[in-house]
Amino acid sequence: MKAIDKELLPMKAHYFLFNAGTAPVVPFMPTLAGQLGYSPAVVGTMYMILPIIGMLAKPLFGYIADRYHQHRTLFLGGQVLTGLAFFMIMFVPGMEKPPPKVEFHCHQGVSNIQFCSQYGECVEKNLERYYGNRTLGCELQCEAQPFLWDIVCQDWLQNKTENCAANRTNPQLDFGTSINMNDILDAGGCMHFMIPHDRGQIAGQNVTFVCPKEKEYFKTNCTMDCKEDYLKEQLAESAVINTRSAMAMPQFWFFFGMLIFSWIGMAVVVSIGDAICFGILGERHHLYGKQRLCGSLGWGIFALLAGVLVDHMSLGEVNKNYTAVFWMALIIMGVDVFASSKLRHTQTHLSSNILKDVGQMFLSLRCVIFFLWCVAIGLGTALIWNFLFIYLEQLDKAFEGCDSSIKTLEGLVMSIQCFGGELPFFFLSGWILKKIGHVNAMSLVLFGFGVRFILYSMLQNPWYILPIELMNGVTFGLFYATMASYASIVAPPGTEATMQSLVGAIFEGVGVSMGSLIGGLLFESVSARTTFEIFGIGAFIVFVVHVSLQMYLQRNRNTDENGKGRVSSASASATATASATVSASASSSVETAKLKNTDHKDSDGFREVDLS
Repeated sequence: MKAIDKELLPMKAHYFLFNAGTAPVVPFMPTLAGQLGYSPAVVGTMYMILPIIGMLAKPLFGYIADRYHQHRTLFLGGQVLTGLAFFMIMFVPGMEKPPPKVEFHCHQGVSNIQFCSQYGECVEKNLERYYGNRTLGCELQCEAQPFLWDIVCQDWLQNKTENCAANRTNPQLDFGTSINMNDILDAGGCMHFMIPHDRGQIAGQNVTFVCPKEKEYFKTNCTMDCKEDYLKEQLAESAVINTRSAMAMPQFWFFFGMLIFSWIGMAVVVSIGDAICFGILGERHHLYGKQRLCGSLGWGIFALLAGVLVDHMSLGEVNKNYTAVFWMALIIMGVDVFASSKLRHTQTHLSSNILKDVGQMFLSLRCVIFFLWCVAIGLGTALIWNFLFIYLEQLDKAFEGCDSSIKTLEGLVMSIQCFGGELPFFFLSGWILKKIGHVNAMSLVLFGFGVRFILYSMLQNPWYILPIELMNGVTFGLFYATMASYASIVAPPGTEATMQSLVGAIFEGVGVSMGSLIGGLLFESVSARTTFEIFGIGAFIVFVVHVSLQMYLQRNRNTDENGKGRVSSASASATATASATVSASASSSVETAKLKNTDHKDSDGFREVDLS
């Protein structure tokens, strides 16, 4: 039985706690933004900018960490910043909702106020439960046409008010009435608030809403204000704020500012944390997945717990109550700071010119293709991170009963992504990469995205998404292990944190950023279902292009980009044994050679290895 490596225990604890602290908040931010009233275009714009912030922060702080040897200080500081920024989002004020829109009906001696909504049955249940037998006094502002003024003057006021007929040109009729909250009829998907005794007031004068049978049906659009916040919350439509309007709102900038600080903190923690992990692992790069799977464990457990808590705390409410998740984030992140303070890491390699060494990577065609692959994966990941739950909530409207359990479903989605997808693939990532190689793993990830998006586009019942989420093992678990391992292997000595930061910046700052903007625009211009279909077809196209490029490079791997016939020492053995194709065993031996640092530097100063 293998002994537990105590040196790696704090690293495992960090991955578990950091993901446990961010899981209750990060996935729900796009839906919280929608609840606050921001349109999908605003959400897409925010999540276009946030990865760019991360793209700038990761290389900057990665360079500072490598240059000044401040990995631990920046690592802990990023965790503190993340926890505090998430907690402050709890205090973002919601948008003031407009008065609810209703219709006033007066016909054959009966008058009532009609409210139609897809949530009518649930709203009626909530109102009766909250108000009981109370009677509310309400003010209505209604559209008025000349023939309606005739009815008001002749039948309601019975011509007792002078110059009533002069109001024929007044487009608005204001009057007050009372409604009994225990006397609500549900018919045709609409609620009818019955007016007791058909009585009300106009300009302080008591009137009876006389609705003679021989007169034209009295129906008009109104806004209703009953001076009751709960009623307004239940009946009012959510405001949809466009980008231009959001820019003028201080509460938007407070919300967006806290998101920016949280993304900076997460960028620092993720990039420097991975560099510290690879530093502790040393030559055992292939064990990275087994450390990172602890993060998936924390994410899966606390995402599910957060979803259940949000649903439980939101019973009887129109909007979801996210208070619990912000407290969870603050407390768990504090524990993570304590656990991470136990890490012991010393940078063993120092680079005399970090920027030059990393810059050489862009002269390698294989590395450029790797960077472009990271961008393509980022495009698809953005759609899942920022818009999948918005899509699920749209689907849920067709199946929703009262007190929807959509947040529990979203928690289950994240748990299955982790336990059924990421965990096994992180655990097996070292074995998979040895068997099929990094390049084939990259192609498999692209193909997995295509299948996943096409399946999303076919969904009707949101609960059917659960088995699809098993594919997250390929599209994120295998992807992340491949990306981090590849970046660590090709990084020149002494640039590990900078390289991890650069790759992360390309993935999020370019790929996720572009995907967020494109996804937000497509969600508004076409349907969510069509958006996933478009992204699915795009993933298959990129898969074919990637496979074709790698086959071309495989055939010409003995010749460098300048046609000088230079052969890397790490690939020479594989070339001699299998000139046409690289077998699984050859890939395994090459990978082993790399992990034992038998790779060599080429004339440009960075390691030239066969990563196929």
